[in-house]
Amino acid sequence: MSDKRYITSDIAISAYLMLKGLKLLSATKEASGKFRFEFEDSQGVAQGLVVEYISSDFCAFDTHLKNLKKLLY
Repeated sequence: MSDKRYITSDIAISAYLMLKGLKLLSATKEASGKFRFEFEDSQGVAQGLVVEYISSDFCAFDTHLKNLKKLLY
């Protein structure tokens, strides 16, 4: 088994990676308040999936969700 990992602090990207079948190894909140999500990426596909996410309807949905939250808070 390869020990390749993909790490991000973006919760939307993390959700998309999980949707696409990447295994979440850990999810933590650092002292700075920043999230840290670590995925198993033995096939080296995570970066390509991130690019796919950016041009997807999922990304547009997340943007609209964030904008709606801003209206309420």
